[in-house]
Amino acid sequence: MTREELSAAYAAPGRHYHNLAHIEDCLAALAQVEGLSAVERDILTEAIWWHDVVYDPTRSDNEELSAQLAEQHVRADLRAEVARLIRLTRTHEVLADDRLGAILISIDLSILGAEAARYDAYAAAIRQEFIHVGDADYRAGRAGVLRRFAARSVIYPDAAFAARYDRRARDNLARELAALS
Repeated sequence: MTREELSAAYAAPGRHYHNLAHIEDCLAALAQVEGLSAVERDILTEAIWWHDVVYDPTRSDNEELSAQLAEQHVRADLRAEVARLIRLTRTHEVLADDRLGAILISIDLSILGAEAARYDAYAAAIRQEFIHVGDADYRAGRAGVLRRFAARSVIYPDAAFAARYDRRARDNLARELAALS
């Protein structure tokens, strides 16, 4: 798949948040990360491009399917690590010594620490992606996801992202949780 084909996948109908703007935001966040080798930057760039290429909110295997596509299309010397990183986005949990995993997960979750208006737009876009779910079920499911993130001692496994976003992320999560109840 070319970048144009990847971009087209992210432009599919029903992608209100998991779209090309999300990929562009993630790439912009990656550009701010210091101390990466060229190979590490290539790996993270590919992982960002491929991590949500398959996105169907009615399925639970999007990350696995995205990883499998990456394994077919990413250059051979990067594909195993790119696929491994993509699979981490299913739970957004990494081991303490997984630097690239910590960076990717922190980038993917950076929206949680956005300014309030931007966060609210994100939350509304997620609701639109799950428009097929009734209000009561959506509120319960979304609240469960948000509570799991809020209960973590560390939302952002990368220290630089944690320092920048953790407090605002916790405020945003608490505000959305209050609105859902």
